[in-house]
Parts: sequence; structure tokens; C-alpha cells
Amino acid sequence: MRARVIVASNRAAAGVYADTSGPRLVSGLRELGCEIGDPVVVPDGDPVAEALKAAVAEGFDVVLTSGGTGVTPTDRTPEATRGLLDFEIPGIAEAIRAYSRDRVPAAALSRGLAGVAGRTLIVNLPGSTGGAKDGLAVLGPILKHTVDQIRGGDH
Repeated sequence: MRARVIVASNRAAAGVYADTSGPRLVSGLRELGCEIGDPVVVPDGDPVAEALKAAVAEGFDVVLTSGGTGVTPTDRTPEATRGLLDFEIPGIAEAIRAYSRDRVPAAALSRGLAGVAGRTLIVNLPGSTGGAKDGLAVLGPILKHTVDQIRGGDH
């Protein structure tokens, strides 16, 4: 499985601080058997949509985004994602929020989506190391099967 991580963060993209969620996601995806390079860090908004379009065009099997899923005025990752999806897989996003919400009540504010664009699974995750860890915990048991299904595998 070929994967990419896209980090949506105005401050990390500007060099104000180093992103920590992207490297955590890259490490976790490698542990799940994915072939993956370094995270792509972009500002919130349109740059996220452009990075997603590029990843889909390049034929990645899995794209995880980190950040931009909350309710602040700059959190636009779900909108950037929704415009590309052929269909949503709401159960994945719901499972990620449910997994986190008892420990982190603000997880209920995440508007992250999951779905398929072409043959690429896209999952939006919160922009924290905890959000990355929780997202990987939910995706770990289902990722290979999901990618296989998207490729046309049998049930």
C-alpha cells in the first residue's frame, strides 16, 4: 500500500514550529506495512485541496490528513476533502471520534471525513499526536481490508 500524509497547519507550514503529528502518522503507517515518504505540510484551506488532488492523481492507496478538522475559521480540511470524494465512509470517521471522545471530550468537535476519491482512501484526522495515535488505532485493523475492497477485492 502506498500512502501519503498531508498536514494542514498554517503555523507549521510557515516554520513557526515543527509539526509532530505528521511524523507520528508516517511511523504508524510504516508499521502497518505502507510504503510512505515524509509528510507534506501545507497551510490550511486551498493548499490542502491541491495536495489532496495531487495525491489522488499520483495513485496513492491511502491519504491521511492531520489538522484542519475543528471549528475555527481556518479549519477547512473537511470541505477540501468532501469536494474530491466519490463517496464517504462515515463509519470510519465516526469510529475515530468515538474512540477518542471519552478521554478527550473535544474530539466530538472534529468534523473529519473519510471516503474514497478514485481508488484512494482519504481520512481526515485531528492535528495532534493524540489524534494521530487514535486514528491509527482505529485504522490499523481495517486498513488493508479497506484498500483491498477499494481495489475490487472480494468480501
